[in-house]
Amino acid sequence: MSAEKLSFFDGNITIDADISNGKPTIRGQRITVQTILEFLSAGESSEEILKQYPTLTQEDIQTCLAFAK
Repeated sequence: MSAEKLSFFDGNITIDADISNGKPTIRGQRITVQTILEFLSAGESSEEILKQYPTLTQEDIQTCLAFAK
């Protein structure tokens, strides 16, 4: 029996029990929303995060912030 998969913000945030232990991730990648929020709360700029994670977009970062609200 497969676990339920959820998506939010037109699929930009996904929750899948088989990926990252079911934590919300960005577009099904193994980059969690929590990781991005922790970088931002530590004072990292969006530009620096995008350098570290080149598969992300500025929209992904904004979506993480909206999801956290």
